[in-house]
Amino acid sequence: MSRVPFYLKERLERLNERVLHETSGTSGLPPWERVALTWLALMAFWVVITSSVEPRDLIAGAAVTLLVSLFMRDLLTGDVRRSGHVVEKILYFTLIYLPQYLVIMAFRLLESNLKVAKNVIFMDINPGIVKIRTDLHSDTGVTILANSITLTPGTLTLDVKKKLDETYLYVHWIDLETLNREKAGEKIKGDIEEWLKKVFW
Repeated sequence: MSRVPFYLKERLERLNERVLHETSGTSGLPPWERVALTWLALMAFWVVITSSVEPRDLIAGAAVTLLVSLFMRDLLTGDVRRSGHVVEKILYFTLIYLPQYLVIMAFRLLESNLKVAKNVIFMDINPGIVKIRTDLHSDTGVTILANSITLTPGTLTLDVKKKLDETYLYVHWIDLETLNREKAGEKIKGDIEEWLKKVFW
């Protein structure tokens, strides 16, 4: 069997990744911004874990997390949209984006719990697997979307498939309301995808 189809597939995948990076307007944050954002995230995690705000603990945490962030900068911030100044990103995320996500998830959890409880009580269960499309391309954005869908009662993300410039999620839905991919996507993703598109490409 010829290896030409496999070679062409690999070339197409590499070309697709390059085009996605160029057309999405997110060629990546400058290295110092990646380090700064990673350091702030790790420092916040350090303070939560240690439960201490004493100067010696903060200085030790700052030194350790700065060293780690120099090596992990691409892992945590490689998918962040390139727009605005780093201070603007931090303020927007902590004061606007994070509270928005928490409110969206709180309402989705409440609504889904009530729907699942109704389905169980009235034995009105119509399970199925639906394939939905997402406009997100970055690995971090797709991962957060898939996990958010899984955290919502009644839905479970089974698989993620990327084909050229499109990404699809296979979701198990406890009450399959529609087989239409677009309508199912709107019901399952809700406002989460729109929120993620503000932060990730």
